[in-house]
Amino acid sequence: MKLTGGQIVAKALKEYGVQYVAGVPGHGCWSMLDAFLEPGTELPFIQVMHEQSAVHMADGYYRASGKPMAAVVSIGAGATNTIIGLATAFADSTATMLITGGPATHMAGHGVMQELDRNQSNDFPRVVEGVTKRHWEATRVDELPFLMHRAFNTMLSGRPGPVHLEIPMDLQAESADVSIHPLNERMGGGRMRADPQVIEKAVALLVGAKRPVIVAGGGAITSEASEELVALAEKIGAAVVTTWNGKGAIPEDHRLNTWSVGQTGTTCGNAIAASADVVLSVGCRFTDWSASSYRKGASFSFPPAKLIHIDIDFQEIGKNYPTEVGVVADAKSALTDILAAISAEESTRILSQRESYFSDIERLKGEWEALLARRRDSDAVPFTSQRPLGELRKLMDRDGIVVVGSGNTQGAVKQTFPVYLPRTHLTSGSFSSMGWAVPAAIGAKLAMPTRQVVCIVGDGDFLQSLQEMAVCVMHNIPVVFLVQNNSGYMSIRGGQRKIMGRHIGSEFNTPDGKPYSPNFTEIARNFGLEAWRVEQVSQLNPALKNALACNGPSLVEVITARDAGGPFTPGWWDFPVPAYVEGSAHDEYNEGRALEQHL
Repeated sequence: MKLTGGQIVAKALKEYGVQYVAGVPGHGCWSMLDAFLEPGTELPFIQVMHEQSAVHMADGYYRASGKPMAAVVSIGAGATNTIIGLATAFADSTATMLITGGPATHMAGHGVMQELDRNQSNDFPRVVEGVTKRHWEATRVDELPFLMHRAFNTMLSGRPGPVHLEIPMDLQAESADVSIHPLNERMGGGRMRADPQVIEKAVALLVGAKRPVIVAGGGAITSEASEELVALAEKIGAAVVTTWNGKGAIPEDHRLNTWSVGQTGTTCGNAIAASADVVLSVGCRFTDWSASSYRKGASFSFPPAKLIHIDIDFQEIGKNYPTEVGVVADAKSALTDILAAISAEESTRILSQRESYFSDIERLKGEWEALLARRRDSDAVPFTSQRPLGELRKLMDRDGIVVVGSGNTQGAVKQTFPVYLPRTHLTSGSFSSMGWAVPAAIGAKLAMPTRQVVCIVGDGDFLQSLQEMAVCVMHNIPVVFLVQNNSGYMSIRGGQRKIMGRHIGSEFNTPDGKPYSPNFTEIARNFGLEAWRVEQVSQLNPALKNALACNGPSLVEVITARDAGGPFTPGWWDFPVPAYVEGSAHDEYNEGRALEQHL
């Protein structure tokens, strides 16, 4: 079959199950995009307002569905605008495909418009090396079918991640006699299983544990291992704590759910995890955020606790903590094998010894609820970050999806907003990119059109990608944007004030020092959304209810307090203190630093 390079890309994407492509057209990719209009290779194209958003949208689509979406952009500025999107997907191991145009093969190295050529001909692929699993540069039209299935294989196999394919402009337009390679003949089948002897060691530790804890990371959700994780927790009476990306791995109204761990974790999650004698980690990298910068006793204690670490990537085993048992395997298969090795009789014996432990869990969860309620149920105005979240949870469906930006909002949702199913809490995780949530929410809605999708962001985050509201209007994508407006980067200000006693660049103010903010409600209406501004408690419920019911894109702007309105910080984070800062900050920092266990 004679196909142009653009048609090969489109046909492969269609046959490999891609439903949407997002991007911005440009001279570097318009031959490829034009092929998306040809009979047999038609693909729905979602134009965004900024190329970074195209990758974030594909990222959100994958997190919500477990299926990939592609982004296509031009060369030069269009391509380099995608780097933050790739880095966010790479840090959180989400499968995303970026296809960019490149200089024509007969023009490479001549410094054509938008080519990076000062170090070597066409340098852009070197730019993406640090933020992708792999990249390819096409050199012939007839090799494109091979490159497409290699890209999908890499993106989806093992630890998922973003990939990049650059196609020169001439190869997009030229044709060759080719066939698209069936993906099922080019992908591995089944799941990576652990050595049975390793499973035996893990089981021996678990059945002998007095205070076992399971840490659910993002890998537990990527592997679709939630059912097995909950079953194992119930079988051995283990508490379950979650990381940023593991939230949703266990229903958060389950009696063994002990909420989250880390610097902005919970008092109960940190206390239970830190006092564990055996910890089973499932798809968790132990980042500093989730491990309180490895300070002993803040979130974890290794030793004396013993760690069973399940991860599909061998590089994560032992990276931050020593392991008693390292299990290199797919999370779902490893948990299945562990479950099978524990008999019903053994389970009964174990659970009969858990009464005191279960009482501790319930007591600590009750103490956390009492602390949380002070902000979640507060009627103070301006609002706490938690108050709108409590109201939203009452109104949303159980399977509704929240997509959360960075900063105070990210921490408040982690602590305050219970979710009950995997892939219903999406956040920019360890890269914590501002500007991610708005396009990611649009991607999530494309992936799950029958589900409610609410994007929860602070005003600073929202300002970095609010232009993508236009995409919702042009394509009738009914996302609800909940903007918590406190006129600044308050999570940054909080850290500055705590360590240095002052702040810089984190408040939005007018020259006379008064808080500054655009009117987001009016901006949204000018984009074509329905919008409500909430300044009083009586306005909150009706605004959220109307936004969820309006069957179109909408926005609710909530005026939020600058002070005492963010998440609690029951854990620890390693913030070095400048030498010129006086007072006790150095002593406090040095005390925490001395207790770090990662080295």
